[in-house]
Amino acid sequence: MYDWYLQREPHLSDDEGWKGMTISLLQQDAKREALVEFPPPKRLLKGLPRGRLQLDDATISRCVRAALSAGWEPMSRGKPVVFTVDADGN
Repeated sequence: MYDWYLQREPHLSDDEGWKGMTISLLQQDAKREALVEFPPPKRLLKGLPRGRLQLDDATISRCVRAALSAGWEPMSRGKPVVFTVDADGN
């Protein structure tokens, strides 16, 4: 079982332009969290209003699988590991 929460909403960075949202994943009873970064929504790049962020269970599951396949070891110790995914969480 994995818990997740919104770490950061999409925002405009002075240095890097638009940054996508970041969520934090943590396996229950584990020590090491994964930070999953999404690309900025296309609507923001086009200058449109933000709109609501929607994450469903399938997207979160894809994020967990992507982080695990990229080398995330939830039971290890250490700093959070950052992973970049596409808009679908892959």
